[in-house]
Amino acid sequence: MKESQLSPLLKATNISHSFDYPLFNNINLEIFQKESIAIVGVSGSGKSTLMHILSTLLKPNSGKVFLFGKDIYNQKKDILKIRRESIGIIFQSHYLFKGFSAIENLEVAAMLAKKEIDNSIIESFGIKRVINKKVTSLSGGEQQRVSIARVLMKKPKILFADEPTGNLDRKTANDVMDRVFEYIEQQKAALFLVTHDENLAKRCNRMYKLENLTLKRVY
Repeated sequence: MKESQLSPLLKATNISHSFDYPLFNNINLEIFQKESIAIVGVSGSGKSTLMHILSTLLKPNSGKVFLFGKDIYNQKKDILKIRRESIGIIFQSHYLFKGFSAIENLEVAAMLAKKEIDNSIIESFGIKRVINKKVTSLSGGEQQRVSIARVLMKKPKILFADEPTGNLDRKTANDVMDRVFEYIEQQKAALFLVTHDENLAKRCNRMYKLENLTLKRVY
């Protein structure tokens, strides 16, 4: 089915934001099912801020964000529910519950999203052998695998990732992102990726560069 025959999972119209200085003006963007887009740009250009706005974490100074057809910042009663059940956010730092085991971290995420534990995700991310260990005893790579698996346990329809492999070696990073791209395809979800890694960015369907206050399509 062509994009024109689908409604976008996410649509941003005329998004502008500034702090003590302007970050970007009049950003327009659409993301569809089974699609991945990458945002690149120098540090401080506003990539993470744009992700925070699109993922419901930060209200823009102006413009609108539509998620699943809803004007999200005019849906105050639904915004937490949508974030909890339909949006996944992966950060460079894993933010795991340190006193919990790997499986307990996954169970909390699934419970909050009212989903069942998906053992195929555990298998896919290669964490079965450490599933009952405290996350503080795991290596950095293992913790990040658990962290991403925890996000996917929610079965999000839109996955936001901010430098998700920044702390991983190349082989581990490629393996982890293979699993993420498989998830996007299988679940008919979408990926919004912020990265400095242009090799990783080129794996996405579209790449944009945020510079000079605007979002420019690279391909």
